Amino acid sequence: MTQTTLDYLAARQERILTELIEFAAIPSISTDPAHRADIERSAAWVAGQIAAAGPFDVQIIPTERHPVVFAQWLGATGKPTVLVYGHYDVQPADPLEKWISPPFTPTIRNGRLYARGASDDKGPLFQAIKTAQAFFATQDALPINVKFLFEGEEEIGSPSLEPFIQAHTSLLAADFVISADGGMWRVEEPSLTVSSRGLAGLEFSLTAAAKDLHSGRHGGAVTNPLHAIAALIASLHTPDGRVAVADFYDDVVELSAAERAAIAALPFDEAAYLAEIGAPALFGEPGYSTLERQWIRPTLEVNGLWGGYQGPGVKTVTPAEAHAKITCRLVPNQDPAAIVARIAHHLEAHLPPGVRLTIQPETHTAQPYAIPADHFGLKTAAAALRETFGVEPVTVRMGGTVPVCEVFKRVMGLDTVFFSFSTADEDFHAPNEFFRIHRLYEGLEAWVRYWELLGSSR
Repeated sequence: MTQTTLDYLAARQERILTELIEFAAIPSISTDPAHRADIERSAAWVAGQIAAAGPFDVQIIPTERHPVVFAQWLGATGKPTVLVYGHYDVQPADPLEKWISPPFTPTIRNGRLYARGASDDKGPLFQAIKTAQAFFATQDALPINVKFLFEGEEEIGSPSLEPFIQAHTSLLAADFVISADGGMWRVEEPSLTVSSRGLAGLEFSLTAAAKDLHSGRHGGAVTNPLHAIAALIASLHTPDGRVAVADFYDDVVELSAAERAAIAALPFDEAAYLAEIGAPALFGEPGYSTLERQWIRPTLEVNGLWGGYQGPGVKTVTPAEAHAKITCRLVPNQDPAAIVARIAHHLEAHLPPGVRLTIQPETHTAQPYAIPADHFGLKTAAAALRETFGVEPVTVRMGGTVPVCEVFKRVMGLDTVFFSFSTADEDFHAPNEFFRIHRLYEGLEAWVRYWELLGSSR
């Protein structure tokens, strides 16, 4: 029966692409109140597509900010139940002048669909809906029980999602979660992501005088907050790149020799990586490879540093204030609150004389996540990719953060399998985001095979 379903999708490729273009044209920017109507229009569009796909019970459920689209079909008695997660909101398109074609006028060039949200996460989300439609059209049923949970706040940290999950655990009950968000490592080979890093952060400010001072009249008499913040930032790392904050690494769980060997065996060209990102050299914590530093080691990064005069020409002032933003990517067993406390203690202990320190922890934090290597949903996903691409998928890890995975695990005890067909080079969050059209069709085949294999497992 699988081939019949695949033939159905193959015959409708152009129509599916046209519908995705329609979806990507909706500017569902979750962070901008001016696009609230577009968010609601996007949620309604998704709900309509699910309703058209088959006999789902579809709901648009309000939250404190943006609505959740939930749907379920539970007609596969005795078969597994999966909860498919994704998000229909997108990042702002700025800077608009960097786009070759308008971000919400989806445009096809060289086998790619260019649009904000095409890869993150509208294309991958849409694949799950069209897979359901293909099964209902060809088999009058799904091979497994399916629930859809599509949110509209992922790009602003999903503030309403955890309360929603806590309030709807019975509604969302499943054997495990399949995430249509996340993306694959590279386009050259299929991959399965088995972990993501957590996130913690803070902003801090240094102040000296009550106002900006004339640098001739007062220079040399009081501490310059910009000098002080530069010294304080520099104290956060040793010269070789290791984080210098006391106890920062205390809770880190080291990978086994076999796990590190598996990462080392992955095809990775450091020279090609440097050329891709335009950097002159590699740098980071000694004793670990580039992939290990990106995937399995915690980091502390300065994301913003500002103060004083930044306009054209010269303004001879000693500024009153300097500011910085810091985020950390965390690995299993590290707690965001504990890490922020350790960084705050470091800043206080290394504060240069003559300045005051204020610290504002970020409220958007996330725990790291890892799926057990023997999870049946993960093993079945590997089999589906193997059938689709004809090669063994590689096992990779995510340097970024998908907070909902840890929430599902902590609140409901559910593991999450990443099954997205965007790839890391598709410029999501940047100008000229795109989704490879061949990945749209390959992903549809893989989703069909995945659900069929899950259905035959019981």
